[in-house]
Amino acid sequence: MKGPEMNIDKRATGRPVADRPWTRLAWAGVASVALAGGLAACASGGSRSADVTESLKSSFNARPTAGLERLDQSELQRACSDAAGKPLPKAVADRLQEQALASIKYPADGQFLGDWKEGERIAQSGRGLQFTDAPGTVAGGNCYACHRLSRQELAYGTIGPSLYQYGKLRGNSAETVKYTWSRLWNPHAFNACNAMPRFGAAGILTEQQLKHVMALLLDPASPVNQ
Repeated sequence: MKGPEMNIDKRATGRPVADRPWTRLAWAGVASVALAGGLAACASGGSRSADVTESLKSSFNARPTAGLERLDQSELQRACSDAAGKPLPKAVADRLQEQALASIKYPADGQFLGDWKEGERIAQSGRGLQFTDAPGTVAGGNCYACHRLSRQELAYGTIGPSLYQYGKLRGNSAETVKYTWSRLWNPHAFNACNAMPRFGAAGILTEQQLKHVMALLLDPASPVNQ
């Protein structure tokens, strides 16, 4: 996952920004513990061992919005951990990416775009899925933590590529729309070991929220495309 963020900050626009989601808070701690345990596992020539997993789980207390099952790795996560930053064998990467692509669910009504204004709120919000959040807290996408999206926003992360003028540069053909939805739903379909959250596949955002984020990226009236 990506590095830790400050719990509270204020963007250059003056709007308050909520605490970063669990993927930046809880996993910031996990990363340091996993590094020590993971190095030991790598030194022995194997994947993450049972004692390392148990050590990780003993370091956290389950909360209503953040259970210990988050430390259980999928096949893809295990493969990427074992690779330790090196490229996966092509056959393995192709198989995992095909599985991720098959997991993508497209809108049942065939409508991909919602309201870009709602999409901007979702992109700005880092609430939801944190261990400090109350159950039922609506999750945001926290998109600005990794990407530049609009010209007006001065504070943004650079871990991911700039998305400024995303739709203006790419257009809104059926292929572009489908690709953008797929990338948001499960980015592992295009790069098995990338760090982008699986907003749809992991249930971070709802289908309607994803439509709003799609509009933020593709609607010509969105600040992203100005």
